[in-house]
Amino acid sequence: FMKAMILAAGKGSRLSPLTNKTPMPLLPIQGRPLIDYIVKNLAREGYHEIIINLHHLGDQIIEFLGDGSRYQVEITYSVEEELLETGGGIKKALNLLGNEPFLIVNGDIYTDFRFSDLPEQLGNNCLAHLVVRKNEDEDHGDFEIENSKIISRGKSYTYCGIAVIDPKLFYDSPEGPFSWTRDWLFGLLGSHYFTAQEHKGRWVDIGTIEQYESLQ
Repeated sequence: FMKAMILAAGKGSRLSPLTNKTPMPLLPIQGRPLIDYIVKNLAREGYHEIIINLHHLGDQIIEFLGDGSRYQVEITYSVEEELLETGGGIKKALNLLGNEPFLIVNGDIYTDFRFSDLPEQLGNNCLAHLVVRKNEDEDHGDFEIENSKIISRGKSYTYCGIAVIDPKLFYDSPEGPFSWTRDWLFGLLGSHYFTAQEHKGRWVDIGTIEQYESLQ
């Protein structure tokens, strides 16, 4: 079964002051830290090797999750001296993730998505498979998609912070901090093969205090 990586290093500055002393993934939702939901969902769906990148108040996350044994999973941490953003964080962890495709999950999303709905492997020449949602409003968005293939930038679909990635995607990627979507993937659309699936269920990207409070 493929390995999973939870992106949990960010400062969560959009949620300040809540995140000044508590890392974003440990903020409670209905009494349970957000990352507790994510790890339990991964474990339930068969993901037993989990890598978590850490920077902001990362010791608290290690203290809470430990080695993962109480979830029946094995957790390894990738600690970043400087914040490397999503792309740099994944790239730094590649030695832990190995040569096979792996799952990534943002540590600031609350969702009922079932990880078992993801493909068990990527199609031929496909470098990444993303979970997206159809946009209600046309203000924001990431992609245009046809027949499950990402064809270009656009406003029809938004990336949900869940993807299966072939490590080859990162072979020529930048050094230092970078966003794996904005600074890298967006520039490869059209010249490389990427697929997507739509999630129609619950999904909240916890980007504001209001969104966070709405989940309580």
